[in-house]
Amino acid sequence: MAGNGKSATEKVPAAAHPLSENPTEIASDINYHVQFNPHFSPFKFEPEQAFFATAESVRNRLIKRWEDTFWHFARANPKHIYYFSMEFLQGRALTNAIGNLGIENAYAEALNKLGHELEEIVEQEKDAALGNGGLGRLASCFLDSMATLNLPAGGYGLRYKYGLFKQRITKQGQEEIAEDWLEKFSPWEVVRHDLVYPVRFFGSVEVNPDGSRNWVGGEVVQALAYDVPIPGYKTKNTISLRLWEARARAEDFNLFQFNDGQYESAAQLHSRAEQICAVLYPGDATEEGKLLRLKQQFFLCSASLQDIISRFKNRRGGYTWSEFPSKVAVQLNDTHPTLAIPELMRLLMDDEGLGWDEAWDVTTRTIAYTNHTVLPEALEKWSQPVMWKLLPRHMEIIEEIDKRFLAMIKDTHPDLEHKLPSMRILDHNPQKPVVRMANLCVVSAHTVNGVAQLHSDILKAELFADYVSVWPTKFQNKTNGITPRRWLRFCNPELSNLITKRLKTDQWVTNLDLLSGLRKFADDAKFQDEWASAKMASKHRLASYILRVTGESIDPNSLFDIQVKRIHEYKRQLLNILGAIYRYKKLKEMSPEQRKNTTSRTIMIGGKAFATYTNAKRIVRLVNDVGEVVNNDPEVNNYLKVVFVPNYNVSVAEVLIPGSELSQHISTAGMEASGTSNMKFALNGCLIIGTLDGANVEIREEIREENFFLFGARADEVPGLRTDRENGLFKPDPRFEEAKEYIRSGAFGSYDYNPLLDSLEGNSGYGRGDYFLVGHDFPDYLDAQARVDEAYKDQKRWLKMSILSTAGCGKFSSDRTIAQYAKEIWNIQECRMP
Repeated sequence: MAGNGKSATEKVPAAAHPLSENPTEIASDINYHVQFNPHFSPFKFEPEQAFFATAESVRNRLIKRWEDTFWHFARANPKHIYYFSMEFLQGRALTNAIGNLGIENAYAEALNKLGHELEEIVEQEKDAALGNGGLGRLASCFLDSMATLNLPAGGYGLRYKYGLFKQRITKQGQEEIAEDWLEKFSPWEVVRHDLVYPVRFFGSVEVNPDGSRNWVGGEVVQALAYDVPIPGYKTKNTISLRLWEARARAEDFNLFQFNDGQYESAAQLHSRAEQICAVLYPGDATEEGKLLRLKQQFFLCSASLQDIISRFKNRRGGYTWSEFPSKVAVQLNDTHPTLAIPELMRLLMDDEGLGWDEAWDVTTRTIAYTNHTVLPEALEKWSQPVMWKLLPRHMEIIEEIDKRFLAMIKDTHPDLEHKLPSMRILDHNPQKPVVRMANLCVVSAHTVNGVAQLHSDILKAELFADYVSVWPTKFQNKTNGITPRRWLRFCNPELSNLITKRLKTDQWVTNLDLLSGLRKFADDAKFQDEWASAKMASKHRLASYILRVTGESIDPNSLFDIQVKRIHEYKRQLLNILGAIYRYKKLKEMSPEQRKNTTSRTIMIGGKAFATYTNAKRIVRLVNDVGEVVNNDPEVNNYLKVVFVPNYNVSVAEVLIPGSELSQHISTAGMEASGTSNMKFALNGCLIIGTLDGANVEIREEIREENFFLFGARADEVPGLRTDRENGLFKPDPRFEEAKEYIRSGAFGSYDYNPLLDSLEGNSGYGRGDYFLVGHDFPDYLDAQARVDEAYKDQKRWLKMSILSTAGCGKFSSDRTIAQYAKEIWNIQECRMP
């Protein structure tokens, strides 16, 4: 291909055509980037070089729209929303950009003229390693919707150099290695050398003669802005994801020490600055790890707020602080950016000279908070001594917020006084004094929202119940959504073309409710055949992918059963693999004739286990050990395969989700806030086996309950079942015992799985006594899987259910979610580019 590519570029003149939509001129523009923005030696034009040149050609077009949007916003002076998130899981940008701009065919043709295929070039792009799970993917879907809805908006995040980690699977299970997405460079980002803000850590607080306070000393690093353009779909509006990188200044390099041979200490601040954006969620088992995580969170909040304030002060027509909340909305994506609250107070009081009451009024009217979890370990609590050390001024402010909150409750709600120990922000437990970040958010934000109806109800009834009586109107629900562009239109071309053909419009891409029009074709035999062949095309693509990355050959005629998400005990990948083990054991016991009557299945599980989460890593190992045995068993491997899909990320999801037929969303009820992969699967005509948890509840309502395989305890039953378990009242189903014994028998190798199985045993406590109710739900799960097997045998029935699944997904567009946020929380309007 190299020689072929080079000769093709020689035939195409190198000339800049940054805005052309003509394939011949686009080819010239790509060739222009090869010659005049060279990143590689001039003798090659292989797929990798072609990708970078193509990306730069597309980026120029985005930059033009982006600058036009920026000037349009500056003239119109609307209220802006800024979305603060520690994660943005963007995925690849090329397909999305040319798709949103409506120029994929022109670019495909242009690349052909240069001797390349678009599909091959797209594969060269590495996923941006800026997130890990649903939290980051949601943030990215939201940015896509904000741009598509023409909202004056932007995102703020950190530019992680090595991401969370790249997952490699070996005989020992998961191995973590650093992501290499920035090893060459990212062609999508634009560094903003004029946007640099100082961010301070440590130091002390000085009191001035007039009583005002200043934070001084410590160490100061610089936050440098990198902007990534986010284009809307079929609109000129293009907004920014602004990512911060931490660096030290030249003057912070000690030349004297360096020349004295003290090389490490000469560059100490440079090295500490580099650590801040090295890794997403660094391990926090040590004091250093806790400090680094806190530094990351503060660095994001401080740089972003300084930037927002600078923009506000430079608006046309001057400014007054009281109107800040009518020009700026800040949304905190979970508790990670909570420090935005005391930092905005500090900037307003110490730098801008506002008094407490005025600063508090501005802060509380600006900031809103999204809660994503009811899991106690995920509701951040930071050690007070660590906070005093790193952020002394902010601790003073948090103490004052806490003090005023206590006084307000005693004054206005004396009936709640006995609840104050759990409601207040500062927990002064002498063994472990902490700052409760979720409480700080609830007390300070003007609106608090959950991310699915069930989750929001639990927040109001349980987690934040005491606050609801103080602020009954503060709490809302905003059911999550996904972007229909990336998650159907671009990743599943066969199905999306079929939908457009049947609905006689492609308007569903921005108005997902139109999918309900498919319901009337659900029984149409011709449509079912077309649907089946669209699904089969995706299954073949997935089978080739699995062969390429795992070496395992899977049968596209088997039922493709997929569970991909972070590996966590509450998400219950363990329930899935125990079910697979039981299925394998039963297949082994059958005669060859009996096996022929079973439904063949390929079970795929994927996801990353956090590096220090031992039980999650044991589950990854177990899936691989089971796969090793099952897939090499000639008696059974025509009827069952178990595959662990390595290094799950957005690009992998874009192949897995369209090819799936059954997807498992089986968390313990009441523990998954929403889930968004469930929406992606359902949208692609995949049926769900799941519990009544998170957004499953609403998906089942929308697609109708007969098209959903339901099992398991309900959220309101869970606490009682845990109590029963502690009291020794749980009677395990024999099938559950059988599956566990099969692992203990050594059938899947000599690794000691007892510690993992022990978590399902005993009668009490987190990490023991089957806290996540795997044993309780196991028999019901097996029965639901038997219903799946029966349904799949009747392909007409299965295809009808699949069509009705897609037809019922209109509600789950992130466009709907963002329109609700804009109207009901942010109070912002469309500001469309003319």
